[in-house]
Amino acid sequence: MTRREPLNREKVLDAALALAAEEGLKGLSMRKLAKTLGVEAMALYNHVQNKTDILDGIAERVYSGIERADPDSPWPERVRSTVLNIYRALARHPVVPMALATDEANPNSLRALRPIDDLVGALYEAGFEDDGIRQTLGALNSLVFGSLLLTTVGFTTPRRGKTEQEDHYLRRVDPAVLPNFSRAIPALTAGDPERDFTRALDLLITGLVAAAASGPGTA
Repeated sequence: MTRREPLNREKVLDAALALAAEEGLKGLSMRKLAKTLGVEAMALYNHVQNKTDILDGIAERVYSGIERADPDSPWPERVRSTVLNIYRALARHPVVPMALATDEANPNSLRALRPIDDLVGALYEAGFEDDGIRQTLGALNSLVFGSLLLTTVGFTTPRRGKTEQEDHYLRRVDPAVLPNFSRAIPALTAGDPERDFTRALDLLITGLVAAAASGPGTA
């Protein structure tokens, strides 16, 4: 008889991340997770408190894997590198931004908060004061989560071209009525998500550099 390896928190989180990636947040339950691991549901509570603890643990794991920017690089480069690395990490695990956006996860460990601390440090160095930092973090978060929303289906399934419904909708657009929108349709339905995100991020950072150069507090 093959001896089963002891269960631990890391194995539970591994299995939970895989299950959520396959079935979405609604499909992640203690019962299904236990079945995946071949144990009784009660056995999970030796390692995790509940589903919220699992989602926090998954999010913490993703954030802890985010590569940190070179601390000696100029602040705009640190902002760009940190935000791009956050985007890439969340894009690899779309259930995590969904859990964060719906407030089902709220990791607050040191590892999870370090990328945010790096961002705030770069912005303080640029001369932003508290209000400016709040506004800037809001803009950067909106860009990250908004871009992920537009390029995934329900934050769980990567988009693969136009759906039949989208194709039907686009065929109904009358160029005589909506000439500008019709002209833009080919570009709107094409493109590379990360390339588009990077372009938008660069535009935002250009604005931050200009704001930082404008004076006290950058308000």
